[in-house]
Amino acid sequence: MSLRYITIVSAALSLSLAGAAFAAETTAGGMTKDQYSAEKDRVKNEAKAERDKCKGMSGNAKDICNAEAKGHEKVAKAELEARYKPSAKADYNVQVAKADAAYDVAKERCDDKAGKEKNACQKEAKAAHTQAKADAKAGMKTADARRDAGEARRDAAAEKRGTK
Repeated sequence: MSLRYITIVSAALSLSLAGAAFAAETTAGGMTKDQYSAEKDRVKNEAKAERDKCKGMSGNAKDICNAEAKGHEKVAKAELEARYKPSAKADYNVQVAKADAAYDVAKERCDDKAGKEKNACQKEAKAAHTQAKADAKAGMKTADARRDAGEARRDAAAEKRGTK
Protein backbone atom coordinates (compact mmCIF):
# COMPACT_ATOMS: atom_id res chain seq x y z
CA MET A 1 0.00 0.00 0.00
CA SER A 2 1.20 3.43 -0.79
CA LEU A 3 1.52 6.21 1.73
CA ARG A 4 -0.92 8.29 -0.29
CA TYR A 5 -3.61 5.58 -0.08
CA ILE A 6 -3.18 5.26 3.70
CA THR A 7 -3.39 9.05 4.11
CA ILE A 8 -6.62 9.23 2.07
CA VAL A 9 -8.23 6.37 3.98
CA SER A 10 -7.28 7.83 7.37
CA ALA A 11 -8.60 11.27 6.35
CA ALA A 12 -11.88 9.75 5.19
CA LEU A 13 -12.20 7.79 8.41
CA SER A 14 -11.52 10.91 10.49
CA LEU A 15 -14.14 12.89 8.60
CA SER A 16 -16.75 10.16 8.97
CA LEU A 17 -16.14 9.94 12.72
CA ALA A 18 -16.35 13.72 13.07
CA GLY A 19 -19.60 13.70 11.11
CA ALA A 20 -21.04 10.98 13.33
CA ALA A 21 -20.10 12.92 16.46
CA PHE A 22 -21.74 16.07 15.11
CA ALA A 23 -24.86 14.14 14.07
CA ALA A 24 -25.15 12.68 17.57
CA GLU A 25 -24.99 16.20 19.06
CA THR A 26 -27.65 17.69 16.78
CA THR A 27 -31.35 16.99 16.57
CA ALA A 28 -33.43 16.23 13.50
CA GLY A 29 -33.80 19.98 12.97
CA GLY A 30 -30.05 20.43 12.77
CA MET A 31 -29.82 22.52 15.94
CA THR A 32 -27.50 21.59 18.79
CA LYS A 33 -28.59 21.81 22.41
CA ASP A 34 -26.23 24.75 22.89
CA GLN A 35 -27.74 26.58 19.92
CA TYR A 36 -31.22 25.83 21.25
CA SER A 37 -30.33 27.19 24.70
CA ALA A 38 -28.80 30.30 23.20
CA GLU A 39 -31.88 30.92 21.06
CA LYS A 40 -34.14 30.34 24.06
CA ASP A 41 -32.20 32.96 26.03
CA ARG A 42 -32.40 35.38 23.09
CA VAL A 43 -36.19 34.94 22.89
CA LYS A 44 -36.50 35.50 26.63
CA ASN A 45 -34.38 38.67 26.48
CA GLU A 46 -36.32 40.06 23.51
CA ALA A 47 -39.60 39.40 25.32
CA LYS A 48 -38.35 41.20 28.42
CA ALA A 49 -37.26 44.18 26.31
CA GLU A 50 -40.69 44.27 24.64
CA ARG A 51 -42.48 44.18 27.99
CA ASP A 52 -40.21 46.94 29.28
CA LYS A 53 -41.39 49.18 26.42
CA CYS A 54 -44.94 48.81 27.74
CA LYS A 55 -44.09 50.12 31.22
CA GLY A 56 -44.27 53.76 30.13
CA MET A 57 -47.79 53.34 28.76
CA SER A 58 -51.08 53.44 30.59
CA GLY A 59 -54.66 52.25 30.21
CA ASN A 60 -55.70 49.98 27.41
CA ALA A 61 -52.68 50.92 25.30
CA LYS A 62 -50.53 49.25 27.96
CA ASP A 63 -52.79 46.19 27.96
CA ILE A 64 -52.53 45.91 24.17
CA CYS A 65 -48.76 46.34 24.31
CA ASN A 66 -48.43 43.62 26.98
CA ALA A 67 -50.69 41.26 24.99
CA GLU A 68 -48.55 41.82 21.90
CA ALA A 69 -45.34 41.21 23.87
CA LYS A 70 -46.69 37.98 25.40
CA GLY A 71 -47.95 36.87 22.02
CA HIS A 72 -44.61 37.48 20.31
CA GLU A 73 -42.87 35.52 23.05
CA LYS A 74 -45.25 32.54 22.79
CA VAL A 75 -44.94 32.46 19.00
CA ALA A 76 -41.15 32.77 19.13
CA LYS A 77 -40.94 29.90 21.64
CA ALA A 78 -43.22 27.72 19.52
CA GLU A 79 -41.19 28.49 16.39
CA LEU A 80 -37.98 27.67 18.24
CA GLU A 81 -39.40 24.33 19.35
CA ALA A 82 -40.49 23.63 15.77
CA ARG A 83 -36.96 24.31 14.53
CA TYR A 84 -35.41 22.22 17.31
CA LYS A 85 -37.76 19.23 16.98
CA PRO A 86 -39.55 19.51 13.62
CA SER A 87 -42.88 17.69 13.35
CA ALA A 88 -46.45 18.22 12.25
CA LYS A 89 -47.40 18.70 15.90
CA ALA A 90 -44.73 21.39 16.32
CA ASP A 91 -46.03 23.20 13.22
CA TYR A 92 -49.54 22.94 14.64
CA ASN A 93 -48.34 24.43 17.94
CA VAL A 94 -46.83 27.38 16.05
CA GLN A 95 -50.12 28.04 14.26
CA VAL A 96 -52.09 27.78 17.52
CA ALA A 97 -49.66 30.15 19.26
CA LYS A 98 -50.13 32.66 16.44
CA ALA A 99 -53.93 32.30 16.64
CA ASP A 100 -53.93 32.70 20.42
CA ALA A 101 -51.64 35.74 20.25
CA ALA A 102 -53.79 37.42 17.60
CA TYR A 103 -56.93 36.66 19.61
CA ASP A 104 -55.51 38.09 22.84
CA VAL A 105 -54.48 41.30 21.09
CA ALA A 106 -57.84 41.56 19.31
CA LYS A 107 -59.70 41.17 22.62
CA GLU A 108 -57.66 44.00 24.11
CA ARG A 109 -58.34 46.19 21.08
CA CYS A 110 -62.06 45.51 21.50
CA ASP A 111 -61.89 46.98 25.00
CA ASP A 112 -61.47 50.42 23.41
CA LYS A 113 -64.99 50.10 21.99
CA ALA A 114 -68.35 50.20 23.74
CA GLY A 115 -71.80 48.67 23.42
CA LYS A 116 -72.80 46.80 20.28
CA GLU A 117 -69.56 47.71 18.56
CA LYS A 118 -67.57 46.04 21.35
CA ASN A 119 -69.76 42.91 21.24
CA ALA A 120 -69.38 42.66 17.47
CA CYS A 121 -65.63 43.14 17.77
CA GLN A 122 -65.37 40.37 20.36
CA LYS A 123 -67.48 37.98 18.28
CA GLU A 124 -65.37 38.71 15.21
CA ALA A 125 -62.17 38.10 17.18
CA LYS A 126 -63.54 34.82 18.55
CA ALA A 127 -64.63 33.68 15.07
CA ALA A 128 -61.20 34.48 13.62
CA HIS A 129 -59.55 32.60 16.49
CA THR A 130 -61.77 29.55 16.02
CA GLN A 131 -61.12 29.56 12.27
CA ALA A 132 -57.35 29.87 12.71
CA LYS A 133 -57.29 26.94 15.15
CA ALA A 134 -59.41 24.84 12.79
CA ASP A 135 -57.05 25.66 9.92
CA ALA A 136 -54.08 24.65 12.08
CA LYS A 137 -55.73 21.35 12.96
CA ALA A 138 -56.57 20.66 9.31
CA GLY A 139 -52.98 21.46 8.36
CA MET A 140 -51.68 18.99 10.94
CA LYS A 141 -54.03 16.26 9.71
CA THR A 142 -52.97 16.95 6.12
CA ALA A 143 -49.30 16.70 7.08
CA ASP A 144 -49.98 13.43 8.93
CA ALA A 145 -51.85 12.04 5.94
CA ARG A 146 -49.01 13.01 3.59
CA ARG A 147 -46.49 11.36 5.89
CA ASP A 148 -48.59 8.20 6.09
CA ALA A 149 -49.01 8.13 2.31
CA GLY A 150 -45.26 8.53 1.84
CA GLU A 151 -44.59 5.67 4.23
CA ALA A 152 -47.13 3.49 2.41
CA ARG A 153 -45.49 4.31 -0.94
CA ARG A 154 -42.05 3.41 0.43
CA ASP A 155 -43.37 0.17 1.92
CA ALA A 156 -45.08 -0.77 -1.35
CA ALA A 157 -41.92 -0.02 -3.33
CA ALA A 158 -39.82 -2.09 -0.92
CA GLU A 159 -42.30 -4.96 -1.12
CA LYS A 160 -42.29 -4.80 -4.90
CA ARG A 161 -38.49 -5.00 -4.90
CA GLY A 162 -38.73 -7.88 -2.46
CA THR A 163 -36.67 -6.16 0.20
CA LYS A 164 -39.34 -6.21 2.85
